[in-house]
Amino acid sequence: MTPAAVVVGAGLGGLTTATLLTRAGWRVIVLEAHVYAGGCAGTFYHQGFRFDAGATLVGGFDPGGPHALLAEWLDLTWPVRRIDPAWVVHLPTGAVTQWADRAAWAEERRRVFPGTERFWTAQERLARTAWDLSARGLPWPPESFEDYLDLARSIRPDLIAAAPAAFQSVASLAGSSQHDPTLGAFLDTQLLISAQVSSDRASALYGSAALDLPRRGVYHVPAGVGELAATLVTWLRRHGAEVLFRQRVSRILVRQKHAVAVRTEKGLELGADVVIANQTPWALAELLGDAAPSELRREIRSRRPTWGAFMLYLGARADALAGIGDHHQVLLDSSQPLGEGNSVFVSISNDPGRAPKGQVAITASTHTAVEPWMALARQDPDGYRQTKQHYAERMLRALTVALPGLPTARTFQRSASPATFARFTGRAAGMVGGFPQTSLWTARGPGTGIKGLWLVGDSVFPGQSTAGVTLGGMRVAGAILRCKPTRFAASTRRAQPVGRPVTLSAAGPAPDARSRRSARGGEHREPGHTESD
Repeated sequence: MTPAAVVVGAGLGGLTTATLLTRAGWRVIVLEAHVYAGGCAGTFYHQGFRFDAGATLVGGFDPGGPHALLAEWLDLTWPVRRIDPAWVVHLPTGAVTQWADRAAWAEERRRVFPGTERFWTAQERLARTAWDLSARGLPWPPESFEDYLDLARSIRPDLIAAAPAAFQSVASLAGSSQHDPTLGAFLDTQLLISAQVSSDRASALYGSAALDLPRRGVYHVPAGVGELAATLVTWLRRHGAEVLFRQRVSRILVRQKHAVAVRTEKGLELGADVVIANQTPWALAELLGDAAPSELRREIRSRRPTWGAFMLYLGARADALAGIGDHHQVLLDSSQPLGEGNSVFVSISNDPGRAPKGQVAITASTHTAVEPWMALARQDPDGYRQTKQHYAERMLRALTVALPGLPTARTFQRSASPATFARFTGRAAGMVGGFPQTSLWTARGPGTGIKGLWLVGDSVFPGQSTAGVTLGGMRVAGAILRCKPTRFAASTRRAQPVGRPVTLSAAGPAPDARSRRSARGGEHREPGHTESD
């Protein structure tokens, strides 16, 4: 009998696992609560604009990268365009251009950070080792006997030489160079967006790879980052899998410590051999209810909440921003903590279809603590609205550093807090971005403590970014199929397009007509994150 899998959530991690299982001949169905795929890497429509909900830049499409490998295995083409420079960092002491070209970057860093080449040489050496480990699909952290065997077989001289970095931070790697205030501010801002933590706490091995992201290739998605998930949804449907929208899962059913089915709020119940949850540990525990294992309960009690994001979605006259680069990062005050409007990342899109004629769509984000926002949203609606307005004003001050013409060119504005993300994406407390990468020894794997139930998404190492969650999805698919991700091309048979999707056996009513229509494609023109939350 053909094995069956249900994927809870149409984020890129879950969709990656779904495509690889479909390619291997499994029957697969993906259930998504929202009206479009991608989650925090989705794109929504609002008043003629097409905004990225969260992520605006992506990587992993260069040869050997996770997205490039997935495209090769699935025989698909990603709708992306490589950019150089990746972005411009505006520090209080001046601007630093993150060139993708290595020679241009070497010249830039010597100009801005003189006398620090020893650090950059060590960083690049560690980055090469980290990217090589990633390309080999090493299962970290190991969770099975097979994982430990794979790690043992992968020990090489370069890995042994890099081992001390597993116990270092990026700041300690920088040594005396870290005392350069410009370098310190630069490292902190870059690592906050790529590792969710500043240089004094970021793992040296992970952080070195994160600092190398622009050189590994940064890509723009002209139609919006959500097109990556939409591309995988199209592939899944073409090859016999089903993707159903407006199907919020209310429970994962467990019998004898084995996941056996899922149930949605609309009464759809689907049996499965394997369930893949594209969720955070907190959300997974809610879906399991009393069946949540003790180790999962201990985890969510002991782990601190991750970062959230405060977002600004802006429209502006295109002529007032002509000639300005598309992606910028701004730090207002290097003596103050990062995030909370002090450090902001902003992307401008003038691609066709992204904004009304003569305008551009702008997405800006800052890291923020989730708990104060959730408390305000529950207990003090007026205070919540006032705080949103305060954050929006501070972010606008930061944006004028990179976009001086914005104040008079602005035509549209909406904002989103962690409470908005909790409402629209189902993220527990609106947490986004995954766990801070402070140590390889505290990284989380995809295991859940329940047989046949796997976790994917940004909570699973390496976590952050579309490339990170794709790697996690590959690992889960490899574990289910009992093969290394790097061997997918040889160990799975190519799924052939079919005329109609296959539905897993279900107990209870079938999806209603509205859900079926939304699952069949077409534009979803519901509001995205707005001030109405």
